Amino acid sequence: MRALHHRWVVLALAAALGACAGKPAPEIATPPPDLPETFFFEPDQSVTGEVAALLPSDDPAFAALAASAIADSPTLAEAIARIDAARAGAARAGAERLPNVGADASIIRNRINPAQFGDAGQNGFIPEVQTSYGANLTASWDPDIFGQLRAQERAAIARIDGASASALAVRNALVSEIAGSVIDWRTLSARATALEQDVETATRLVDLSRVREEAGIAPGFDRVRAEAAASASRSRLAALESERVRLIGRLVTLTGANAGDITATLAQTQPSTALAEPPAALPSELLVNRPDILAAAAELAATDADLAAASRARFPRLTLSAVVGLLAFDPEDFFDEDSFVSTLGASIAAPLFDFGRLDAEIDGAAANKRIAFQAYRGAVFQALGDAEAAYGLIAAADEEARLAARERDELERAARLADVRFRAGLSNFLEVLEARRAADASGERAAAAQGRAERARVLLWQALGGEAPDAEERTDEAP
Repeated sequence: MRALHHRWVVLALAAALGACAGKPAPEIATPPPDLPETFFFEPDQSVTGEVAALLPSDDPAFAALAASAIADSPTLAEAIARIDAARAGAARAGAERLPNVGADASIIRNRINPAQFGDAGQNGFIPEVQTSYGANLTASWDPDIFGQLRAQERAAIARIDGASASALAVRNALVSEIAGSVIDWRTLSARATALEQDVETATRLVDLSRVREEAGIAPGFDRVRAEAAASASRSRLAALESERVRLIGRLVTLTGANAGDITATLAQTQPSTALAEPPAALPSELLVNRPDILAAAAELAATDADLAAASRARFPRLTLSAVVGLLAFDPEDFFDEDSFVSTLGASIAAPLFDFGRLDAEIDGAAANKRIAFQAYRGAVFQALGDAEAAYGLIAAADEEARLAARERDELERAARLADVRFRAGLSNFLEVLEARRAADASGERAAAAQGRAERARVLLWQALGGEAPDAEERTDEAP
């Protein structure tokens, strides 16, 4: 018996050593990405703008629609639900490290052939039918000597961080989309105002040319040209309605509100505010502010823990178990002292010949870590590119808006001078018409350029990672 016991011990040790000698986890380097010291298109350091000021927060329509979207958006609700799912996975992984306690009760009735026991059975010493009554309290625990369960828990916790960062990315995208849509709506209104003024001015020129034609001092060609200019302005004005319809549909999708309420919200007056100065930022700040980078970093940490868990599956697993219960063959004896039974045991299990299964698991986990690292690097480069482009776009859009406003003012002045010269008999009607047409088109272009400058600030807000949600929102969206 002692020799058999030693034989089993030797076999268990051999199995453990065989597992330990399996393929080790590969070392995968994850060096931090090299970041520039500053953004190339960043404004001068004397600029003191703030990230929050890049959004049209003073616009009541934006404030109302953004609040509605954050409260009711199905996309954001889906992202928050993924946080809950990740939390449940982490809770399950943590519970795996604790003992498993259970209880059971049984009534077992056995019928046997007493004759198989020879004379004892034939003489009635062994009953033909036997009923047993049992109740047990069971417990088992894996002490996780080699840390496989701990690694799985770390992976699950890291995925909570990833889900939280992804939810924040959805929130920022939602807010920026609403901000852009509200800016586009205001831009359409400014363009419509400019075109309405164009139509009004063109109508006056039509009336003037008609009077001159009826008086015989101008040909009918002048009236036709004036009417064509008025029709062109009316056509551009009518085309704006299709853009408004698309914006309303987009806001319905983003907020979940009905079109009537959205239209009423957009009808609120927007306070006139100057363009916000772009804030100066460091490229390294993207690593802590950009939700997509935070999500990629969390996934990298999770895959690292997955690789550790896969490699530690090579080692033996020790399980401790215990059973405490009652067992009796007569209900009246169930709570007697003699019915008390107990079992205490320990078992060890280790892979011996798995024909490459564990090696494949380790290879797959290592590949997933490499994938996560490259995804992290890609997120960093994407953030750098977005920020550089946003800074450059603001500079270009601001210059375009400044020049467009200057062009509008100069062409408007030229149109007024042409009108004065015409009334003084120093120029013909065609010069007035051409000057007015140039001035009319410049007003709409200036309004569109101003809208693009405001839009560029929303892009920079998102490129820099937005801003942290309020404490109440963090309670709902973050772990």
